Amino acid sequence: MRWLVTGGLGFIGSHFVRLALRQIPQVEIVNLDAVTYAGNPANLRDVESDPRYRFVRGDVCDPAAVRAAVERPVDAVVNFAAETHVDRSIADPSAFLRTDTLGVHVLLEAVRERAIPRYLQVSTDEVYGNVERGESFEDDPLRPRSPYAASKAAGDLLALAYHATYGIPVLVTRGSNTYGPYQYPEKIVPLFITNLLDDRPVPVYGDGLQIRDWIHAEDHARAILHVLERGTPPNVYNVSAGTPRTNLELTRGLIERCGRSVETHVRHVTDRPGHDRRYAVNAGKLRALGWRPEIPFDEGLAATVQWYRENEGWWRALKGRPV
Repeated sequence: MRWLVTGGLGFIGSHFVRLALRQIPQVEIVNLDAVTYAGNPANLRDVESDPRYRFVRGDVCDPAAVRAAVERPVDAVVNFAAETHVDRSIADPSAFLRTDTLGVHVLLEAVRERAIPRYLQVSTDEVYGNVERGESFEDDPLRPRSPYAASKAAGDLLALAYHATYGIPVLVTRGSNTYGPYQYPEKIVPLFITNLLDDRPVPVYGDGLQIRDWIHAEDHARAILHVLERGTPPNVYNVSAGTPRTNLELTRGLIERCGRSVETHVRHVTDRPGHDRRYAVNAGKLRALGWRPEIPFDEGLAATVQWYRENEGWWRALKGRPV
């Protein structure tokens, strides 16, 4: 059994590759990654020598690279390749449209041409947009409010349209905010942890009362693997651990675990344009499939802080590198 994983050197993708190799002895994984600023070979250094793992440097937007990656038959394509940082999407939307939408098109064409039995699109809860009350379900309208969320929504809809038009066996997962080891230190959790470990303040957007639902990367990877193995195409599955926190609550938890002070280490900054106030998805459909989160939020956050303490060389190399 061979899977093509795209973007496997990234945050959640690297957790997925490691998990799949650990839990499925018969799987072989081809990891196609463009090695952008957030694609870090160090994230999978521990599996490089596994004969079931092969890394291929290539861009999902390059049809020749994708065709070469699936030249030998594969049983599934799992697409993690994406630009993901909202602030970057505001500064340069074109990069997001290229990878998150055009890249999906290139992959779907390869799946169609090679009759690959399964395609899983890894997406985000941000495609639903701001949720003032209640929770978003998989069949709710998509109302993205940032270039990042719009590019991901376009990829989702394109994948589902390829099922309707060509019969491609498509699965989509829409995950909530994810934290854990190996996350590039531009995102809130690793940025704040590394700033605090350096005794520097952390920038909190606006009043800090934006609400996000948090899930550990290991639980998120397990959910994707669960859907890949047990999901029924064409279906969308929300991924959530059901642990909502305001950004200010998250910040205070990180400050406490890093031994700093709210009074001296919080710096409120101007809110970003179009900042969604609240995300909330209902993951009942995925739970009915048999998946449950295993890592309690407080334990996972404490372990994440400890990982960054113990892996200073990993994050310092990234924070000091121009992108």
